[in-house]
Amino acid sequence: MEKWRKNILEHHLDTTLILFELVLSVIFLLVSYLTSNIYFRGVGIGLVIAWVTSTIAYLYKKKVKP
Repeated sequence: MEKWRKNILEHHLDTTLILFELVLSVIFLLVSYLTSNIYFRGVGIGLVIAWVTSTIAYLYKKKVKP
């Protein structure tokens, strides 16, 4: 495995997954507005909720480190 990928997976996995959820939610919401498809809108909103929840959990974990 390449060095930069291993660094991301070992040290920045939480941040990487949070950003990935954000990017996916934006993509699904844009597709839903372009195609007027309620399914994509529902998936996008679900991903936004997951993104907010994981961001709150990450910030709480970062603040309350033992």
